[in-house]
Amino acid sequence: MDTARKADSAGDAVVEVHLREIAQLFDSMDPCPFYERDLEPDAEEYMIASVLELRPRQPSAIVVYVDDPSNKPDEHTTLEQAIHRHFARKVTLATRELRTLVRRGWISLLIGLAFLSALLLASEAVAQMVQSGPVADVLRESLVIGGWVAMWKPLEVFLYDWWPIVGHRRLLYLLSRLPVHLVVRSR
Repeated sequence: MDTARKADSAGDAVVEVHLREIAQLFDSMDPCPFYERDLEPDAEEYMIASVLELRPRQPSAIVVYVDDPSNKPDEHTTLEQAIHRHFARKVTLATRELRTLVRRGWISLLIGLAFLSALLLASEAVAQMVQSGPVADVLRESLVIGGWVAMWKPLEVFLYDWWPIVGHRRLLYLLSRLPVHLVVRSR
């Protein structure tokens, strides 16, 4: 697969893919019927990288140049549907990944809050039972620090981990909606 990214003749940003034959675009190990197969991982990665490289411009189409077409009458429509279905499946998977992450974040938050509360209560109990001094202070502060460390993962999930998935999902959604143009290259 030979690849390139550029603007088309109208100046619009497009994702261009150059192939010898359409079959190069699809994963040969996928057992599904031909046009229901996943895209070849390198082809998917290339299309995603192309969209990222074109930023801040948004591509207006995916242009697939092919040297040896199958000459099926509906090849263009079938190819476009296959690409759209592939990226729509990837959107569904990214949505599922986001839901799983958020669910894990809420569970981690509940566990972390319970653990923090328990250690704060233990810290207060140590303050009541042990005479003030360096050992008691270290023990009390260690319990408090341990409780806040338990909050690390939920805070990481809700502050940082979700937004890369949302950004990737947006990109996949864009690719699932872009028009696909099939161009037969003359030799």
